[in-house]
Amino acid sequence: MNSALKWIPLTLAASVALAGCARDGFYHDRNLDYVDAAPAPPLVLPESRNLQRYSDAMPVPQAAMQLPRPEEAAEVRAPQALGVGSGLEPEFVERRQAGDQSWLVVALDTGSVWPLLESFARSSQLNVQSSNASQGVIVTDQVELRLQSALRAGSSEVRCERGGQAVASCLDALESFIGARSASASTSASSWTAQRLSHEQTLQLREQNGEWEVVIPQPIERIWAELDHYLALDFTVEGQRELLATDPQAQEFLVEYMTESERGRNPLQIVFSPDVRRMSQQIRLVLSAEGGQTILRAVNASERAFTADDQRELLERVSGYLR
Repeated sequence: MNSALKWIPLTLAASVALAGCARDGFYHDRNLDYVDAAPAPPLVLPESRNLQRYSDAMPVPQAAMQLPRPEEAAEVRAPQALGVGSGLEPEFVERRQAGDQSWLVVALDTGSVWPLLESFARSSQLNVQSSNASQGVIVTDQVELRLQSALRAGSSEVRCERGGQAVASCLDALESFIGARSASASTSASSWTAQRLSHEQTLQLREQNGEWEVVIPQPIERIWAELDHYLALDFTVEGQRELLATDPQAQEFLVEYMTESERGRNPLQIVFSPDVRRMSQQIRLVLSAEGGQTILRAVNASERAFTADDQRELLERVSGYLR
């Protein structure tokens, strides 16, 4: 008999014995500990605690405003991305203006901006009377600092006001303070994440009587400021897209724009058409406030044809600035 075969029964017996040891606890399998695990009740601090010593280390602001959600949204094709090299990449801190109101737009979520506002109030030696993270408001004896999510995802709006009016000197100081921290902002503390100040906003692109329009659940002043900023940056290509005029009183922009259908005309189509070259046309982008929301429309201001598809294409491009 082969001597090697003599060890097979002994090997099998040892394997069974060791397996039994593992089951009996010599080699404890911790995965089994979580099978019947149950959640523990939350920790509750006594009411008699010192509120100055024990408070929320990372307060979570709630939504500063409840925005109406549309009953249903039309299918919207993906907006044009503000890609690298387009000239539309937002600065870390930017100023916005609408009438006599002005504010800052910061390229950080509200949770990351909130600690910066608290630090600004301390370093500026402002006498803080109240600080409400759930509303995104810091009240001092001089100004009120207000924080809310911006129109573009991942950004925030910061206001520095007294009696509802913007305080220019405070905004200047705040802009410098936040801008100086842009390098370390990505690793800074976050107020878990004042994130509830962020809200979902749904832009509706809808067709009404053969005309396309964009329904934006935001005040018209905010929409005007964003479009004024990005149109000035993007509509700068002569012969293709240009910003010709702005009218803050009428809430309108006049642009020169070459539609996609016009850009796509082939040489044969051009030869057999009245126009011997591709042509742009003037279009008015009109904002109107309706029922707590803003409507954006594109109105033909030239004699050239402006189809529903052309209208939708332009509105998709422009509404992409607000996403």
